Amino acid sequence: MGSVRLRGIEKKFGAVSVIKNMDLTIADGEFVALVGPSGCGKSTLLRIIAGLDEATAGQIEISDRVVNDLSPRERNIAMVFQSYALYPHMSVADNMAFNLKLSGKSKAEIEARVSEAARMLDLEPLLKRRPSQLSGGQRQRVAMGRAVVRDPAVFLFDEPLSNLDAKLRVQMRAEIKVLHQKVKTTAIYVTHDQIEAMTLADRVVVLNGGRIEQQGRPLDLYRHPANLFVAGFIGSPAMNFLDATAGHTATGPVARLTDGTQIALDPGLSLADGQPIIVGLRPENLLPTSSGTRIGGKVQMVEPTGAQTHVVFELAGKSISGIVDGGTEVRLGDAFYASVPPELVHVFDKATGNRV
Repeated sequence: MGSVRLRGIEKKFGAVSVIKNMDLTIADGEFVALVGPSGCGKSTLLRIIAGLDEATAGQIEISDRVVNDLSPRERNIAMVFQSYALYPHMSVADNMAFNLKLSGKSKAEIEARVSEAARMLDLEPLLKRRPSQLSGGQRQRVAMGRAVVRDPAVFLFDEPLSNLDAKLRVQMRAEIKVLHQKVKTTAIYVTHDQIEAMTLADRVVVLNGGRIEQQGRPLDLYRHPANLFVAGFIGSPAMNFLDATAGHTATGPVARLTDGTQIALDPGLSLADGQPIIVGLRPENLLPTSSGTRIGGKVQMVEPTGAQTHVVFELAGKSISGIVDGGTEVRLGDAFYASVPPELVHVFDKATGNRV
């Protein structure tokens, strides 16, 4: 069993608290991504699980065993770092075999494990090369192979793709996902890139200021963010936010923006007249329209990306991002109008920042 359970984990550096009374349970075989901005505590939490940092308070269990007092080697985990951490004077095969040799495994078992990992990660043609003869993506695959051969209870990934270019990151994301589907080992993946988290993980845990803001399946966080922080962090391009007050018309509740524009809201929402709220609009939910109930303003910027075009337009004194089909003609300075289905308008209480 490769389950992980954290109970009341705290971490302080002097008077600064970076992890605050955190509880988290990860099931055997689950792939969990820890995401959040720089300084939110995600890498520190991973290092505490690995045994590289000591928790100030709390209990860490791996495979139903308390491991607080165990060394990293004794915890039966394998870690893949951002910097690859390969020995430059060793071949690929020797890098992958090194920890097995330290553990006293037989030569036959080492060769079998290295061979299987090399086959799984398409490293067989590279086994005799040294790290200096490899590309960044190949080095990262070697680092992953070195983790796989140990057959650990838990894989820990610390921003493993941040040193790669954009195209290679997409390729390596796919390889990590395939690897997890093959080995079915528990994985905890730290990243600041929410796209990585959403495409890889069974469950995403959003951290902020050393606390868990929200956790759940990627699409649940995208569709139902618990508060303004999660709403602004999950989704790319980021959600637009507008100050408004709640009101009611004959057709249902509306949000009245500062310039008088009205946006229809989900009829199921319970809002008081005049209640200060913040409206969240995802760029991809703004549908260009030339008639009917709509919102819009002057186009401030147009960014063609091929299949899609990003449009920035003015609304209620703010710059709002929208996404249209790449074939839609939008020109700078023109008026841009869009509609948004009421059920896709996110509403947050202005006082608390929580979802209504």
